[in-house]
Amino acid sequence: MTQRTAQTTLNQHVGVTRPTSTADLRPAERSFLAAMTGLGFGRFEFVRIEQGEIVLDPWPTAVCDVKFGSADPGATRTVPAEFDLKPQVTELFAYVRSVGSGEIRTLEVKSGLPFSMEIDYRVEGGHRG
Repeated sequence: MTQRTAQTTLNQHVGVTRPTSTADLRPAERSFLAAMTGLGFGRFEFVRIEQGEIVLDPWPTAVCDVKFGSADPGATRTVPAEFDLKPQVTELFAYVRSVGSGEIRTLEVKSGLPFSMEIDYRVEGGHRG
């Protein structure tokens, strides 16, 4: 899939609920958000999507980026139980909800936020998965 096709696909969220706060998240999304926040910098690999939901059993592979000689800015950060989602998180979960079935091959995370991803999904009749 080209970058242009992926961006067009990102913009086609017809009928998809866009979460705006943690209160709007499904249980798997909430768990995955906590994992992204905990990872800080790195990537997740092989994240399955079924019926527009992230599948966490088995848990996706997490790969942490380690930089020597730099402070960990997230080490002292505490995250409240409920909060408004950053635009990147909203966009990720809206995209996942719009996919019938597929797999995020890699999801790059920077500062605990989704940055970019490679996704494999089936296109059936002009619609994702």
